[in-house]
Amino acid sequence: MTFREINSKMVEAAVVPGRRLLSQRGAMLAYRGDVSFTPSVQGGQGGVMSMIGRRVAGEATPLMTVEGSGTVLFGHGGHHVHVIGLTGDTLYVEADRLLAFEGTLRQGTMFMGAQGGVMGLVRGQVTGQGLFTTTLQGHGSVAVMAHGGVFALPVAPERPVHVDPQAYVAHHGEVRNRLSTALGWREMVGRGSGEAFQLELSGSGTVYVQASEEKL
Repeated sequence: MTFREINSKMVEAAVVPGRRLLSQRGAMLAYRGDVSFTPSVQGGQGGVMSMIGRRVAGEATPLMTVEGSGTVLFGHGGHHVHVIGLTGDTLYVEADRLLAFEGTLRQGTMFMGAQGGVMGLVRGQVTGQGLFTTTLQGHGSVAVMAHGGVFALPVAPERPVHVDPQAYVAHHGEVRNRLSTALGWREMVGRGSGEAFQLELSGSGTVYVQASEEKL
């Protein structure tokens, strides 16, 4: 795996010739060797259309391309960092929670309403999170950020997991999401906690939850 967790708030990444990394701008803490950092105009293998999709989604998080030969230490804002390895599947993650990822991963954007229907739209408007989620697909590793640490919860058939939408970090696997609420429409407006509604994830996979509802 390219990323190695140094402590709860910092990861070390090996940079080798011919293989690039993508990182959030301002995430580099230190580096050794002959390493270059340049603004990314493509953002992984998603190409220009991926970046256009991200801008339309309001998730044009600035990325840097990291290349050369050496090692880099990544961290950002004192947030906790968690490394996720992908073996051909797709990771769904909020754009502002991405710290760094391997350039071998194909980047895209998923409209949350595609899985959650109208309730997917409500999730974005009421919780303040984006209606669009970044996708990373292929073989490689991803470093994500969170408040207070990250815990991985398995999602199994007939055993869905309910998550506060603001505590949601990412998920992967054959997982569907649906917003459920115990409150009426008028009561729900302006409320952003799990007491008002939950994000239900069902199917088979893993969901990553942060220890705080605070937004990055």
